[in-house]
Amino acid sequence: MAVVIGTPVNAPRMVAGRRVNCPRTAVSKPVASCADFQGMKTSSSMRLGKSCSQSFSSRVAAQSATGTVGAKQVTTSQKKLRVAINGFGRIGRNFLRCWYLRENSLLEVVVLNDSGGVKQASHLLKYDSMLGTFPFEVKAAGDDALSVDGKIIKVVSSRDPTVLPWGDMDIDLVIEGTGVFVTPEGAGKHLQAGAKKVLITAPGKGAIPTYVVGVNEGDYKPTDTIVSNASCTTNCLAPFVKVLSEKFGIVKGTMTTTHSYTGDQRLLDASHRDLRRARAAALNIVPTSTGAAKAVALVLPQLKGKLNGIALRVPTPNVSIVDLVIQVEKKTFAEEVNAAFQEAASGPMKGILAITEEPLVSVDFRCSDVSSTIDASLTMVMGDDMVKVVAWYDNEWGYSQRVVDLAEIMAQKWQE
Repeated sequence: MAVVIGTPVNAPRMVAGRRVNCPRTAVSKPVASCADFQGMKTSSSMRLGKSCSQSFSSRVAAQSATGTVGAKQVTTSQKKLRVAINGFGRIGRNFLRCWYLRENSLLEVVVLNDSGGVKQASHLLKYDSMLGTFPFEVKAAGDDALSVDGKIIKVVSSRDPTVLPWGDMDIDLVIEGTGVFVTPEGAGKHLQAGAKKVLITAPGKGAIPTYVVGVNEGDYKPTDTIVSNASCTTNCLAPFVKVLSEKFGIVKGTMTTTHSYTGDQRLLDASHRDLRRARAAALNIVPTSTGAAKAVALVLPQLKGKLNGIALRVPTPNVSIVDLVIQVEKKTFAEEVNAAFQEAASGPMKGILAITEEPLVSVDFRCSDVSSTIDASLTMVMGDDMVKVVAWYDNEWGYSQRVVDLAEIMAQKWQE
């Protein structure tokens, strides 16, 4: 069966009931019609990803019906949560795009906090160097709001969460996207301002529950007021590590993520608390630390102390790749390992984990909705107990889809 990798240039498609143009260029063989495009597929028709501008509602509905992301079918009678986005950077804007393209969402984004104000927020939402032009009208609506396809979203600007108007606006959930307020005390400032709950789009610190959709989202408690969605790398790593742990048992292992540069690095050499991140991001391979491997134990407690890793930041703007090497308890071989991933990807982890045998490169995984895509041709087993697995992930778009997923789960299990 043919492999579909992309969509035709500027071909029309239906997005959330609207006819729009595709913002992405074609990288396909052969090409499906844009309206019918269902994402990159392997020979077994396993979905790997879609265009950034395509409606994501069909997969969410399918997952909800089967419980694969710990959710139930959305009904229009359920209350919509009033959502605020704190920090309208890369993840904040990706989150809004992902949410906007979903149908029957239980979320309603009503306000965002951005230090740049309305003009900057509207421009950067509309025009994105990675995602392309947002296919709906985005414009300023006065000095304190922006309009997205006619929907008004209030814009506020303050670096102090305690003075934000969450109480006055009856905010149920804050998407904390600054990467700054990641402790109970810091994220708790949103609660002081009147919000009911906070979802952190970064690893939490202290006694903050961490949930990775596809791994432990079923453990979410409606009484949790502050939760973390972990990091993009943990979201890639944890699903397939769970498969390996359940099927073969894990003795120990190390991980390297070859990660695209981020806004935390310097464009040119400049001061940074991490001396390596102080060097020009687009000119260097930058070794740095990551807590992603250790954080897997937060969602899979049986692996505490068994995994560690590092990151190599490289001169690409998006899409990253995890290289995991582990010692397993059960003797195995590469085909058996890939078969375990295939079973999970077409079953309980459908829409979260995918697998491909195509000889692809990083650009092919831009706007992939899944958390991780196993590169099956790179799976290796040395002896019979040392396993190497390589997985791709879109560290912005795929991660933001999981943030929306977790927020939807919180909405479905809402308890004030």
